[in-house]
Amino acid sequence: MDERSGARTETTDPVAQMRRRLDELRAAGGVATDPARSPRPGEPDPQRARPAGSGSPDDAPIGGRADAQSGLEQAKEAALRLLAVRARSRAELAQRLSAKGYPIEVIEQALGRLAEVGLIDDADFARQWVRQRHGFSGKGRRALEQELRRKGVSQEDSAAALDTVTADDEYERATELVRRKLRSLPAGLDREKAIRRLVGMLARRGYGHSVAFAVVKSEYESAGFGDEDAPLD
Repeated sequence: MDERSGARTETTDPVAQMRRRLDELRAAGGVATDPARSPRPGEPDPQRARPAGSGSPDDAPIGGRADAQSGLEQAKEAALRLLAVRARSRAELAQRLSAKGYPIEVIEQALGRLAEVGLIDDADFARQWVRQRHGFSGKGRRALEQELRRKGVSQEDSAAALDTVTADDEYERATELVRRKLRSLPAGLDREKAIRRLVGMLARRGYGHSVAFAVVKSEYESAGFGDEDAPLD
């Protein structure tokens, strides 16, 4: 990888961007930390005081002596740690916080505040997801649409992100996948079996039949396999 491509990867890495954004917000005081994590001098450390096997405070349900503000700050911090690992949709974050035991009203408040400062943005998340999954994993529009739906992204945000992948983009990416697969096909493999494998590979990655068929026909024959006049189906 040359220096230019390395720089481009760094600047478009959503995790790196998220971490830099979190650092900026914390430095500016835009994201408060949980006061319970920094005991005053002379007070016992609540984490050390917890009995063995009781789990970490972040994973425990909010309740007992924790007031509403403390619970809200804990939920925000838990969400920030999840975002620091990778970009996530709002629905994903809500599911993870719910699994940790946070009440729905606390989850909504916490995610709402993070959305206000731009740390949660489903439209931006969808664009990043489509760009990376199409460019690096070779996923077609159909597969990308299903993935975004499973992550709880709205149809409007999903459609806008999918529109960034044109028909030419899909054809070009499918062509790259087929060319790579052709190099690994066993020598002497039956023509019909080879074609079924190639078309099936593209279908599993979310490419439509018409795109898959056209790409396979063109690349298979360009590679010198079979008779161009023979039918492929």
